[in-house]
Amino acid sequence: MITVEKTAELTGHSNPIFALTLSQKPGILFTGGNDKGVVEWSLKTNSFIKVMFPVATSVYAIHCPEDYPLMITGLRSGEVMVFDFIKQQLLPSLKHHRKPIFDIKSVNTKKELLVASEDGTVSIWSLDTLQLVHTIKVSNDTIRCISISPDEKQVAFGCRDSEIKIYDLDDYTLVDTLKGHTMAVFSLQYSPGGNYMVSGSRDAQVKIWDTNTFKLKENIPAHLFAINHIAFHPTQPYFATASMDKSIKLWGADDFKLYKIISREKGFDTHRLSVNKIAWNSNQLLSTGDDKKIILWDIKFD
Repeated sequence: MITVEKTAELTGHSNPIFALTLSQKPGILFTGGNDKGVVEWSLKTNSFIKVMFPVATSVYAIHCPEDYPLMITGLRSGEVMVFDFIKQQLLPSLKHHRKPIFDIKSVNTKKELLVASEDGTVSIWSLDTLQLVHTIKVSNDTIRCISISPDEKQVAFGCRDSEIKIYDLDDYTLVDTLKGHTMAVFSLQYSPGGNYMVSGSRDAQVKIWDTNTFKLKENIPAHLFAINHIAFHPTQPYFATASMDKSIKLWGADDFKLYKIISREKGFDTHRLSVNKIAWNSNQLLSTGDDKKIILWDIKFD
């Protein structure tokens, strides 16, 4: 039995929100989208704190790497902005890509930052020096998302051409290409145990892939429209999917069954437009999207 209660709604953005990320500091949330800045929010008081810094173009990705006092922000222009929390100022931007940045992740063991772009490449940067280390050509089309395996031995890239590319994180060589989706792959997440991966696509399907054999284990017709984001609960055996169909769904991570639908049709005062990003803060689920709202949900697992 899963019960869902809406506990707060944060407003202030003037346009759709595309990025939502928890800070390294507990109780702090950052969001960005199609307006003028990256915003800091308090999850303790459920209130606006400040605009961190202005941006010239839309924000598609925000990442706060573990053990580094940095926030990395990817823009539609291809620029990657770096904010230093200790200095409380922007550092020189990472300027390499000339097309939109759609996802940013870090590899803790290698102290590296991975930046995925519409140009089909992933740039790899040193987190210590913020210098460019390497670039890999992953696709002839846009790379929409990145997921790193829990043991940090593999990285998966979801591409607009519907393919998922698996690379070895030791030397960034291609391991396998997963084909199954019929449209762009918008979200990828390795399971917490690392034995499978969940992908979500513009084709509205969720696919479960075995990470040992790279074979398709299961296909779930999960939503009516594109699946924008997938997030595993940090401790409970569930994952959530967010969709362009305005709903959020909670699935079993062991049996892949649907356990809860958060939608207006089910009586929830939820998003009226596409849900673009979700994140877990313990048993609190955070969601945001095209309706400019951030909604906080209290999820109870009985």
